Amino acid sequence: MNEIFLMYLWENKLLSQSLETTDGQTLEVLYPGSRNGDAGPDFFNARIKIGETLWAGNIEMHINSSDWFRHQHQDDPAYQNIILHVVYAHDREVLSGSQQPIPTLELRGRFDETLLMNYRRFTDSRKWMACEARLEQVQRFTWLSWLDRMIVERLEEKTGVTLQIFQQSKQNWEEVFYRRLMQNFGFGTNEAGFALLATKMPLSLLLKHADKIFQVEALLFGQAGLLEASFQDDYPRTLQKEFRFLASKYRLQPMKKEIWKFMRMRPVNFPTIRLAQLAALISMHGQLFAKLIHAPNPESVSDLLHVRATSYWDTHYRFDAVADEKPKHLGEEAIRLILINSVSQVMFAYGKYMNDEQYQDKAMLILESLPPENNAIVKGFSARSILAVNALQTQAILHLRRNYCKPRRCLECRIGQLLIKTT
Repeated sequence: MNEIFLMYLWENKLLSQSLETTDGQTLEVLYPGSRNGDAGPDFFNARIKIGETLWAGNIEMHINSSDWFRHQHQDDPAYQNIILHVVYAHDREVLSGSQQPIPTLELRGRFDETLLMNYRRFTDSRKWMACEARLEQVQRFTWLSWLDRMIVERLEEKTGVTLQIFQQSKQNWEEVFYRRLMQNFGFGTNEAGFALLATKMPLSLLLKHADKIFQVEALLFGQAGLLEASFQDDYPRTLQKEFRFLASKYRLQPMKKEIWKFMRMRPVNFPTIRLAQLAALISMHGQLFAKLIHAPNPESVSDLLHVRATSYWDTHYRFDAVADEKPKHLGEEAIRLILINSVSQVMFAYGKYMNDEQYQDKAMLILESLPPENNAIVKGFSARSILAVNALQTQAILHLRRNYCKPRRCLECRIGQLLIKTT
């Protein structure tokens, strides 16, 4: 037994028809209230009728009445407007600040025990999804509705992270997007290196030299520590010379080159190639975020990300190492990941901050326009006949898996709630 299960019973009105308080008064629940996800009472603004008296206020829930004192609510002003104490077992009288008994509802014996057994089957399950054996009972519309909720939750969660960066970057949305984009360019393996580089090489400095891509490359490669070597090729030697001049001018301290990883990855993902493509983006567009949020449709947003690294990289993946000729365009898969993990998330956060729904809608439209992702979690749901048709739904599935299925938060999941109360 836990408080989450009690909240589930209360919120969904899954209690006996005839209720009465522990002192024998009839109780009618007119409105269970709205659940509070923060500190304070469990439900706000409930409406109940005890005997002939109507009450409006807050509800607090515990396994035992004595938990009220264990949690020290008696000394907390936030619990002075409790109109009903809902408990599984009533083991002690609870008094208000004015020393009056708080009406108490004991739930033991007042609900269908099958609900508790179903819930325990889910929480004790060792299957990949606790409810996977009963998924055929869930209608497609119910799934789509819940996935809609999941994508909003995911984007709002990412908004919190983005707004922290917004405060750290002196409320500059171009700098915010640059930092998120830089981290994205690490594509997992070199994510930490790119995130660190973003803090050591501010966008404002790169924009001063955006009209000369050679200088943008010198700043990025040099500050990344990748020009700290003796080179044979003229191009890296010239970059090195330029960076030494700029480093002296701006008092730059390069990173340690050892942070970058090249082993066991496709050459197209080498940090040298990604930095060259990033330099091309900055040189071509300057303040890229302003262009992205004003692009008229998802296709034009994607078009802004199509860039090619400078000609030296046509025949190189690393400095001084000649390779077969191949232009280093930013690939379609890389662009999709940037749209999913950088563009849509920052655009949604921008819309939230500006209180402008058009940018939030545009962010979700971008995700909806992209094909579904192909990863282990998406494959796991697909194997259980939960098929995603676009990246909007795969992002929702990722959020559902990590935040509800894996931690077994079945009672907070609409699918779990439905199946637990279905025999």
